[in-house]
Amino acid sequence: MSAIREVIDVDRSPEDVYAYITDPSHLPEWQLSAVKAEPLDEGPVHAGSRVRVTRRIGNREIPMTVEFDRLDPPYSWDLHGVEGPVRPRTHGEIEPLDDGRRSRVTIEIDFEGHGLGKALVPLVVRPQVRKELPRDEQLLKECLERPTT
Repeated sequence: MSAIREVIDVDRSPEDVYAYITDPSHLPEWQLSAVKAEPLDEGPVHAGSRVRVTRRIGNREIPMTVEFDRLDPPYSWDLHGVEGPVRPRTHGEIEPLDDGRRSRVTIEIDFEGHGLGKALVPLVVRPQVRKELPRDEQLLKECLERPTT
């Protein structure tokens, strides 16, 4: 199966978008299935950083660990799941628009199932993410464009 891909334009600079997206503490703010995200390493996110993400999949809360593979600020990032029954592989890109005043955000995600996850990926996870990713990107846009006080 092919990766699930969504694109949205955001009225913030690539630097602002990148900083927000790659900060694990923001994950539950803009991803509907994310219940919590806890960095497993000290300091700023870097290639090799791991994050424990608890997601609601169907009626269950399932913890999984993801690792950042590549970070190219402020343009792209890659991460993959390293444990848990459902392991995502995510690629994100941020393209500057209007001389860097705005950004086009593209997120591509695919999944690998292990154990129970082999059944969950096609039956629950992929259908849920197909519905959720467009809403997640809309939430991302709203969070980033919200006026600061």
